[in-house]
Amino acid sequence: MLPRGSIEYKLACAGRHRMSDDMTDASIASQQVGNRLRLWLKLTYTAFMAVLVPVYWRYYGPTNFLYFCDVALIVTLIGIWIESRFLVSMCAVGTLASQALWVADFLASLVGLSLIGITNYMFNYENSLFLRGLSLYHGLLPFLLVYLVSALGYDRRALPAWTLLAWVVLPVCFFT
Repeated sequence: MLPRGSIEYKLACAGRHRMSDDMTDASIASQQVGNRLRLWLKLTYTAFMAVLVPVYWRYYGPTNFLYFCDVALIVTLIGIWIESRFLVSMCAVGTLASQALWVADFLASLVGLSLIGITNYMFNYENSLFLRGLSLYHGLLPFLLVYLVSALGYDRRALPAWTLLAWVVLPVCFFT
C-alpha cells in the first residue's frame, strides 16, 4: 500500500480516481495514467477514420455525422488517443445496445432472415462494395468499445454526459 502523502501515491491518483484505504498497490498501478492502449490500435483506427470521414462526407453529406453511431466513432477516436475512460464510456453507454442490435440484424440477414431491417442497406447492390464495407464498423464498434472500457475502465459520468449530448444533437438533427 502506498503512503497517502507519497509522490507515488499522487502520481497513481493523477487527480483522476477516488482512492480508498483498502486499495492495493496493484489496483492503484492498474489505474495509472499511461500508454494503456497499443499504438497499432490508435494508428489503425485513425487510418480507418481518415478513409471513412471523407467518403461518408461525399456520399452521405455532413449531416450523416449527426447519427449517434457516427458521433461515437469520432468521440471514440479522441478517446483512444487521449486514453479517456470518460469519452470511451460515453460512447459505450450511448451506442452499445443499438450497435449490438445492428450486429444481430446483419447476422440474421446473412442467413436470409430480417429481424428489424436496419441492415438492409448493406445488401443494396446499388451502393458500392467499398461503401458498404466501410459500414461494417457498426459490427466492430461494440466489440471495440467493450475492449476499451475493459482496458481504460468505466466512468460513471458517461450516461448523464451522453444524455446531454443527445439533447444537443437531436434538435440539431431535427432542424437540419
